[in-house]
Amino acid sequence: MSDFYFTSDLLGEFDRVQRQMSALLGNLPSSIRSSRTNTFPQLNIGSTDDSIEIVAFAPGVDPASLDVTVDKGTLTISGERKANEATSEGETRTYAKERFVGSFRRVIELPQNADPDKVEARYSNGTLAISVGKRETSKPRAIAIQ
Repeated sequence: MSDFYFTSDLLGEFDRVQRQMSALLGNLPSSIRSSRTNTFPQLNIGSTDDSIEIVAFAPGVDPASLDVTVDKGTLTISGERKANEATSEGETRTYAKERFVGSFRRVIELPQNADPDKVEARYSNGTLAISVGKRETSKPRAIAIQ
């Protein structure tokens, strides 16, 4: 006889074990590339031939409270998301809270070809889009053969 018992849902068992390990280890990432849990704002980062494109999803943040800075090869996004006035007042007992409220700061290391003088940021519909231009020397170019 085996000392192990699995239900018919083996993937469910793996999920249960992963949740128990996460609770035990404090939600440490499973690999170096894993993203941290509960980070705000969530980011998408990509690039084109001309720029590095960063999209930060920050719904409910007043654009006036956002700060974007570039210094020594890093881009920092910081700000604050305030509590919704309708839910912060009164005698409501909270049973579950999934929405992040408070100050935040995200730091992104920029590649060496990023040009800190060519940064643009736009906020629209809860999304902060940041475009960091690339240096001219790093852009692909065709070489004429003589």
